[in-house]
Amino acid sequence: MTVLLDSRAIQEILPHRYPFLLVDKIIELEPRTRIVGIKQVTINEYFFQGHFPDAPVMPGVLQIEALAQVGAILALREFADRDSKIPFFSGIEQARFRRPVVPGDTLTLEVTAIRIGTKVQKMRGEAKVDGQITAEAEIMSVIAERK
Repeated sequence: MTVLLDSRAIQEILPHRYPFLLVDKIIELEPRTRIVGIKQVTINEYFFQGHFPDAPVMPGVLQIEALAQVGAILALREFADRDSKIPFFSGIEQARFRRPVVPGDTLTLEVTAIRIGTKVQKMRGEAKVDGQITAEAEIMSVIAERK
């Protein structure tokens, strides 16, 4: 598996930081078209303390957030002044959760652009473990100026 962007390179693009940075590396990238990221899910994730202590499951909303972060990388790469930009969720449509994600899973996050503009983005994301879809959604975001 070729790593195109490691965690340091990702942090040069995204404003997210621990404990809310939910993508570890980017392994595929077609500018303005498609991107694939990886999240290694470990028992050390903060959310497993309460979701659920006796049966740890990654919350579906965090899978969607991980897809949004991967999509934000695809979009923000297009801005020369990306240090002055911040992506905000503006909508989630057709979200579905298909199977649990548990400690030890490798979550593959594939996002395809539907629309990438200077302000509004719309993308389709699928999260998978071992080729099986765990979550999917259409994600909309707005790229705003950081203040």
